[in-house]
Amino acid sequence: MNTTKVYLFSLLFALPFMAAAQTKTETIKVAGNCSMCQKHIETAAKKAGASEAKWNKKTKELTVSFDQSKTSDDAIQKAVAASGYDTEKYAGDEKAYNGLDECCQYEGKKKTGAGK
Repeated sequence: MNTTKVYLFSLLFALPFMAAAQTKTETIKVAGNCSMCQKHIETAAKKAGASEAKWNKKTKELTVSFDQSKTSDDAIQKAVAASGYDTEKYAGDEKAYNGLDECCQYEGKKKTGAGK
């Protein structure tokens, strides 16, 4: 009986640390202009599995936290690019980009590798 209690207590104590070990936070450069861009970018990151996503309009940086066993930095960048925004690794999908509001269409849009 005592051994079982010790085991359960140890397990309950260790669970939060085990979960935290799989959570990763990354900062990704993402092109965009406005608060509407922010909403689109953060939504795309969360749909790709980010538990937290915050895009900074001034720095053009998306900070994401995610469970590494469920998604990856690469998957998040692909989802953001699919919504029309260029990331460090991927050009935004041209069709999605063209469907963005005019205020969200930014200068310097990558033209190669769209939608990859």
